[in-house]
Amino acid sequence: MQLNVNMIWLAVGLLGQALFSARFLVQWLASERKRQSIIPVAFWWLSLCGGATLLAYALWRRDPVFILGQGMGLFVYTRNLILIRRHVRSLAEAGA
Repeated sequence: MQLNVNMIWLAVGLLGQALFSARFLVQWLASERKRQSIIPVAFWWLSLCGGATLLAYALWRRDPVFILGQGMGLFVYTRNLILIRRHVRSLAEAGA
């Protein structure tokens, strides 16, 4: 049975949206556990993976608004992961 290309891309779009939405659940549960608002690293990874998947879907759909929105978000998510990595490294170096 051959899958329809449209159905495959619909599945990619739905996967991206699920990943992107999962980050809110991760953030909410982490904040509830700590009893304060926090943003765990998994939030940024889900943002990056979901955003990249949604960007691929938007490119396939040729939707300039969706492309711009998801594309710009990828820079923010990546930058946050870089800042977190630098902070962890500086803490490790300070402790060494």
